[in-house]
Amino acid sequence: MTRASAGGQGEQGEQGAQGRRGGSGDGGADGSDGSDVELGGYRQELKRTLGSFQVFAISFAFISVAVGVFATYDEVLRSSGPVGIWLWPIAAVGQTLVALVVAQFAARIPLSGSSYQWASRLAGPRIGWWFGWLTFCYLAIAVVAIDNALASQAFMPLFGIAADEDTARVITLVVLLVQAVLAIASMRLVGWINSAAVGLEVVLVVVVSIALAVAVAVTGGGEAGNLTSRGVAAHAPDYFGVGGGLMLAMIMGLATLVGFDSAANLAEEAKDPHRTVPRAIVGSVVAAGILGMVFLITLTLAIEDLPRISAEGSPVAAIMRDRLGAVAEQVLLVAISFAFFGAGIVVMVACSRLVYAMSRDARFPASRLMRRVDPRTSTPVPATLLIFAIGCLLMVALPGAALLELITASTILPALIYGSTVVLYLAVRGRLTRRKGAFDLGAFELPVAVCALAWTLLALFVLVTPGEARVPVVVVVGLLVLGGLFFLGLLVLDRGALDSEPGGDTRW
Repeated sequence: MTRASAGGQGEQGEQGAQGRRGGSGDGGADGSDGSDVELGGYRQELKRTLGSFQVFAISFAFISVAVGVFATYDEVLRSSGPVGIWLWPIAAVGQTLVALVVAQFAARIPLSGSSYQWASRLAGPRIGWWFGWLTFCYLAIAVVAIDNALASQAFMPLFGIAADEDTARVITLVVLLVQAVLAIASMRLVGWINSAAVGLEVVLVVVVSIALAVAVAVTGGGEAGNLTSRGVAAHAPDYFGVGGGLMLAMIMGLATLVGFDSAANLAEEAKDPHRTVPRAIVGSVVAAGILGMVFLITLTLAIEDLPRISAEGSPVAAIMRDRLGAVAEQVLLVAISFAFFGAGIVVMVACSRLVYAMSRDARFPASRLMRRVDPRTSTPVPATLLIFAIGCLLMVALPGAALLELITASTILPALIYGSTVVLYLAVRGRLTRRKGAFDLGAFELPVAVCALAWTLLALFVLVTPGEARVPVVVVVGLLVLGGLFFLGLLVLDRGALDSEPGGDTRW
């Protein structure tokens, strides 16, 4: 099969022709939004309904400071003690450097698929395919990880349901179904839900931080010494060692401050993507880093009984209950549940757009089906249903231990993807054009990229060196082998799909 037919010499080619004649671009006032898609060799099929705040909300909802802190604060208290929170700003600065590099790409190639498109068009389709595969694996696992955490850590405690793995799995399946229905029905609706979730989360973090500070000031009992305490990890023999307690505390920032590039995956649905998408990518990390640090400091200061709180399965909720009462704890769980839901639906939508982007290039299994967009909703229905089906399969088929290892492995994948993206940028930055008015680091691009590369190497070292990471590393290797098998299949059966790009050798 030739590359022209792989992209769809019939259907896809006709769509491209229609796009060049005007199509259904829904672009900006100057038509530039639609022309970017046509320049890539595609027809504008997805509606541009996302404004600047909604684009920001997509990245911020994926990061979800409240969810990240809620889910990982217990591990910090046990592995390093409260002093481990001071590794958060280090992670925030490092991830901001990566976000700046990602924003450089997003400003110049605003196509669904993000790093898959960037690598395919600047380094070759075969390299781009691997970017797409890694990102697909990460996002498909992340949907399940977020929704299962929603069920077990927020929804069940909120309604007083006893901890039970089977119950959590059933709730997870229901949540996945609701998210899939919403994602298929309307991207505008998803944007509203995420905007509301982000607004609620920001208010939650700010209000809780102020309320805890006031409670400590009025009632006393706040412990400033908590900010420098090793807590229950004080006498750990490997505390400062490689893979030891202090290093493990870095994982809170590394596991939370990710997914900011999700806005780039929806670039074809954003208005004025050359500006809104890069700003959303960088702004979400900066906002999350600042809000998260304030939240962590106030939480830590509010701890009265450090050993007891460190032993809690949900220390954030326990601190709220101790300081602000049971009602405040319930309000927290409601807000956290909504934040979890918003993060989960963003990941599902981002993953479906990646599948859609790879499929219209004939580089994904069942690509003819997966590239279809419903003309009424302008959403890729088969791709969305695929993500839902994968989530159901993981929930039903994997035993608890295997599921946990798979979810843990998903923390390694974004660091691997971001590191590869930075290397790609350093290799091809000379080929990137400058667009007037678009996001641009200018003279700072090289030092920022070099520092971002150093940071991603450090992040990978932190993630893979602990003894607990051995099985997740094997899982990641297994995913790469699985991808390699399909890649070889493409080379043998449809080599043309990996030979050239739709739109030809476009200068971006």
